Amino acid sequence: MAAEAEKRRYISSEELGKHSSPSDLWISIQGKVYNVTDWVNSHPGGEIPLLNLAGQDATDAYVAFHPASAWKHLDRFFVGYYLADYNVSDVSKDYRRLVAEFTKLGLYEEKGHGVLFLMLFMSLLYLVAVYLVIGTKNPWAHLAAGGMMGMLWIQSGWIGHDSSHYNVMISPRFNRLAQILSGNCLTGISIAWWKRTHNAHHIACNCLNYDPDLQHMPLFAVSSKLFNSITSYFYERTMTFDSISRFLISYQHLTFYPVMCFARINLFSQSIILLLSKKKKIPSRWQEIVGIIVFWTWYPYLVSFLPNWGERLTFVIASFVITGIQHVQFCLNHFSSSVYVGNPKGNDWFEKQTMGTLNITCSPWMDWFHGGLQFQAEHHLFPRLPRCHLRRIAPVVKELCKKHKLQYSSVSFWDANIMTLRTLRTAALQARDLDCPVPKNLVWEALNTHG
Repeated sequence: MAAEAEKRRYISSEELGKHSSPSDLWISIQGKVYNVTDWVNSHPGGEIPLLNLAGQDATDAYVAFHPASAWKHLDRFFVGYYLADYNVSDVSKDYRRLVAEFTKLGLYEEKGHGVLFLMLFMSLLYLVAVYLVIGTKNPWAHLAAGGMMGMLWIQSGWIGHDSSHYNVMISPRFNRLAQILSGNCLTGISIAWWKRTHNAHHIACNCLNYDPDLQHMPLFAVSSKLFNSITSYFYERTMTFDSISRFLISYQHLTFYPVMCFARINLFSQSIILLLSKKKKIPSRWQEIVGIIVFWTWYPYLVSFLPNWGERLTFVIASFVITGIQHVQFCLNHFSSSVYVGNPKGNDWFEKQTMGTLNITCSPWMDWFHGGLQFQAEHHLFPRLPRCHLRRIAPVVKELCKKHKLQYSSVSFWDANIMTLRTLRTAALQARDLDCPVPKNLVWEALNTHG
């Protein structure tokens, strides 16, 4: 054993950090150093997780997102070096122990029958909504159909979300089919866009310059740190805090819910922009595009059966408003939690995931409504874990946070809304501060200058 240790070659974390560019990308996993430069564009999780954790130890993130079967593929990337100053914190030791225990218990493989029941529920919603549009002439029935369509989109979104983290079906091929049907065909949202955005969010939870789920300038800003016009590494542009941003953010606590009612429009546009982009590599691009075409064929066609433009408009608005509940849910889990600016780190995984999330306390019978994301901390720590187990492991995660004196936040749905509005209002008042100079906007000054 001593002779083997002597033969090992070591590099420091500082040296590892020099290999952090797309053309020279190294990472460390359990102290072994890997060159994944040529793997970036083939990585199933996309290039963003690798680029964001480049040049550092990424063990905890790797453990979180990869099953045991993935470890055998690492050796082909091994460069022959070990990390000389590699060490594991007590938090990480406990976290990795939990992952191993959950794996041994078979929790990652036991998915329950929730997806089957959900699909049956979604089919019923769709059929009833179609019948109410085509088979009735009652305007109120048509309005109800629009609301049911919005509810269908919400439930379909949960399947799209889950299937991007683990196989919800019996095989990867059927899982892919579920993704395209639930995402692209039923909701008009590209599953490729969702996976790209969501993986970036998980890796850099609540990082203002890396997490796209907090990058909503000029409409929203959850922290005054965004007033420094920081760069978004996801969108590859500067999030400019100018006079228009100041004006819009100054009233964001008032516009939050109205904007959420129509937030789906942004997801439609982002999906199309990504799929038409020539710079981004999109796996199975044509599957994605065909799925989007299917949505923009059946949905307008269904709307066309309504007798007049007034009812068509109310149907679409009802669909958007109801599905806006899901957009609010996404915001509640993170907007009022701690944020930071800087590069995501691999050596504080557990800490960053817990400090950047907010759980929603609810009864078990409401789990269908929240899609499992009411256990946001548990989901972020164990993203591959089927949602049917999140309630079961919550006490374990809470106890581990208590042991290491880490934040674990869980409040009611009502209180989460209050906290989110309070966060937005605080930033809004800070944006109105006339001592924070930005280019002049006469409308903003007319509304906010007093005396």
